[in-house]
Parts: sequence; structure tokens; C-alpha cells
Amino acid sequence: MAPTKKRNVSSESNLKKAKIDVNCIAERILESRKHANDVFDLFEFLQSEKDKDVLSAVDACGKLFSTLFERKDLYIGELPGEEEALNGDFSAEEKYQIFMQHRYNSCLEMLLEHLNHELHEVKESALCCLMKFAAAEGEHPLEDSQHYSFPRKLIRAVVDNLLPTKTDNSLLISRFQEFLEMEDLRYFVMSAICGNVHKVMEINKGAVLPVYQNNVFTLMSNINIPSQESEMTNFMVKQKFNHENWKATKLMDHKRAFERMWLGFLKYKLPNSMYKKVLVILHDSILPHMNIPALMIDFLTAAYDVGGAISLLALDGLFVLIHKHNLDYPDFYKKLYNLLEPSVFHVKYRARFFHLANLFLSSSHLPVYLVAAFAKRLARLALIAPPTALLIVLPFIYNLIRRHPSCRVLIHKPSTEDEPLEDPYVMDEEDPAQCRALESSLWEIKTLQKHYHPDVVKTATMINTSLSALEDDISNVLELTTYELMDRDLKRSQKKKVPLEFETATELLKGGGDVLKQHFCLL
Repeated sequence: MAPTKKRNVSSESNLKKAKIDVNCIAERILESRKHANDVFDLFEFLQSEKDKDVLSAVDACGKLFSTLFERKDLYIGELPGEEEALNGDFSAEEKYQIFMQHRYNSCLEMLLEHLNHELHEVKESALCCLMKFAAAEGEHPLEDSQHYSFPRKLIRAVVDNLLPTKTDNSLLISRFQEFLEMEDLRYFVMSAICGNVHKVMEINKGAVLPVYQNNVFTLMSNINIPSQESEMTNFMVKQKFNHENWKATKLMDHKRAFERMWLGFLKYKLPNSMYKKVLVILHDSILPHMNIPALMIDFLTAAYDVGGAISLLALDGLFVLIHKHNLDYPDFYKKLYNLLEPSVFHVKYRARFFHLANLFLSSSHLPVYLVAAFAKRLARLALIAPPTALLIVLPFIYNLIRRHPSCRVLIHKPSTEDEPLEDPYVMDEEDPAQCRALESSLWEIKTLQKHYHPDVVKTATMINTSLSALEDDISNVLELTTYELMDRDLKRSQKKKVPLEFETATELLKGGGDVLKQHFCLL
């Protein structure tokens, strides 16, 4: 253990020494202009292969150039070339400012490169330093302008480097999230994302780029728009000019930028996993912040046609557009009907689907044939559903019948006791108007009265009596899991002893009438 301890002490000592050396360079430059060329020594540390030297140099550069901004020692206006500055008619003061301005630009390039460094600590340190410079540029503009000045170019460069195409950058993006609380920065970041997505996707001809698109989604999903303009009080740049017409202070312009950003991202083909991520947050985090939510209809209809869990998730967004924005969606119920497949009982989003389906079928103005088709299809699927799903499906069917008394004909269908009848219902028919559900009956629920699970039997038996006018509340069983159901059964069995074997086994594989001997023999 002794050698290891010595190495740790040595490493810490070297790190402190590097910090001292780098800080000394920065202090010398700030103390006297005659040491201006020492900035190149500082840049050597910034480009070092040793991570500790790079971290120290980033910190020193932050202090150096922040101080130069405050002293106004950087050139303001269109920056001349260095040769032009040496040979031109410039004062010694201006030549120094031009020199340091060029060094500042070089520092920015190196810091932007460090956003793609292998070590996260270096990336994080470079990001914080760049945002420090962005605030300094906003406070002390380098452009001679009477209008609002915001470091758009720097923010655009930061966003471009936060969104690599082949490296997962979610950790650094999450660090960037705290800066998005500032209104003006958030506005220009949204514009930068929009431009970056268009550029990258056009270069790649709209191909699916899973890593890149995941980086973009991670950054965009961290953007939250205030609900009221009065809440917009946190700005990175405290401008001294009149800002009545500045878009970064207007909630409406924020919503427009937010809308353009998301629509620009979603118009390209996405991986299936990305469809799910977007749809999960769409109704809560995207649609409420858009000026015209109906513009999402193309994306939602495309997602709804994908099938499976993606179609189920698209229901949330469609529900918002249909009920709150009067969207007319043709064949909606036909597509909803075709989503009812065996897989619907096993997907992760089963509870959300049945909650939304219950809302969509709650209207009393729906035609009888449509409600009957849903009831019958659910009853047929119930024959192969697990108990947890059956405790949702059966009350769901009963509620449909309660809302639409004309569907009671599915229960009281005359039949011949001794003669089996062929079911006229066509399960494979995609159009609920043509499936002949009203000609059939809910015999499947009668079959479930012989189910192995007592709770299912109890629920299925309710159809034998006249259904009450009060609907069943299915919200309590939507999230019911198999584990919870088994746990409930075990607790119930503790109160009441249930015989598992009437004849006690005396030997291994022998007992209970010696069933093994009756049915198997050794050859």
C-alpha cells in the first residue's frame, strides 16, 4: 500500500504545481502588457495531453479573458487581420486589443474542441468556461452596435458540438440543462438546434441517425417554456437598451421557436425507440407549448400507422387534438378498433391505452354497431388474456353496455340450449361496421365464468344479473400487476386454509392415488 500512497501524493502535488504554473502565467499577462505573448504558453497547457494540465488551463483561460472583457481590453468592431494590425494605422492600445482578440478566438476554438474530449471532466469544464464567455460577450459586446447584442455565433457553435453524430453526449447535455433556465439563452439555443438538425439531416439525406437523434432529443426535452410572459425574468444578458421589440423577451416568439424546433426534428424519419420517447412526453411537454398544436397531426398520424406500442402512445396526442382543438380525424375509431390485438394486454403502456380508449368510447352519441364491435372484440380477446387484463376488460365491457342500453341485445341473445350455434361475428374484419357484432352475443364472458382465478369468475358472473346504472371505476385496476394479484391471493389464503392435497404423500413422487404409476411406466 505504501507505494500507491506515494503515487497519489505525487499526483496531487503535480496537479497543484500545474495549477500554480498556469495561474502564474495568467496573472503575469494581466499584470503587464509586456507579457502578452505568454498567452501562447497558456495555450500549450490547454492543448496538453495531460488531463490535469488541460483542466488547469481551462480555469486560467476563463479568469484571463473574463478580466480582459471587464477591462475592455478586447477589440470592439470588425476585427482586422493580425498583419493588417501590425502594418496599419492603429494605436498601441488598439494593436494590443486586436492581438488579444485573436487569442480569444483561438481559445474559443480549443475549448469547442474540448467539448468532444474523452474525459467528461474536461468537457464539462470547457462547457462552463464557454458559457462564462457567452455571458461576458453579452455584457460587453464585441460588435459596435446600438441594437441588442447576444453571442449567437458562440451559442450556435456550442450547440453544434453538443450534438455529435456518433457519440452519446447525454451526460454533458444534462449539465447544459441548468443554462437553459435563462430565457434569452433558451430562445437562441432553440434556433441553433433547428439549424443544426436541418444541416445534419440534409447532409445525411434524411437517414436514421440513432445516436445523433438521441442527443438532439435529450437536449430538446430539457427545454421548458414558461406558461406566462410575466415568469420570464431570468436573462443571461442584462441589456441596457430598450428591449420592447426583442424576440427573446416575448413568450409568443419563444413558442414559435419551440414549435419550429420540434417540427424540424420530427419531419425526418426516426428510430422506433425515438417514436416512443417523443410520444411519451408529447401531450404534457410539447403540445401545450405550441402556438398551433394541430401542426403535429402529420407526425401523430404517421406514428399511429406504425402499429404496436407506438400506435398506442400516439393516442394521447390525438386525444388532445381531437378534444381540445376540434381535429377531424377520419377513420379514427376504425384504427382504434384494429389496435385491439392480443399484444395490447402485455405492452408496457396497457394502462394508458385502456384509460384513453375508455375516454374515446364515453360519448353517448356513438353508433350502436360501433360500441357493439368494441365490446365483442374485447370479449373475444378476453379468452386468451391474463387475469390482470381480464379484471380491466370485463368492467370495461360492462361500462360500454351501461352507456349504450341498445347493446344489451348482446347479453339477451335467444339461443337453443342443446344445439350449438355458429358465431356470426367476423374477428378478422377490419371495419367495425362490417364485423356483424350485433348479430352475435357475449358468450365469451359466460365461458370465463369457469376461469381458474376466483376474481375473474366473480367479475364474469356479474353479467348473469341486471347491470347497475352506476359504471365501474376501472382506474383502480389499470396498473394492477401479476405480482400484486398473487400477493393479494396469498394474503387472502393466509386467513383461510386451502387444502392442496387430500392424500398425504409418504414418499417422493408417490401419493394422491399414485397418479404417476397410473400414467407412466419405465420401459
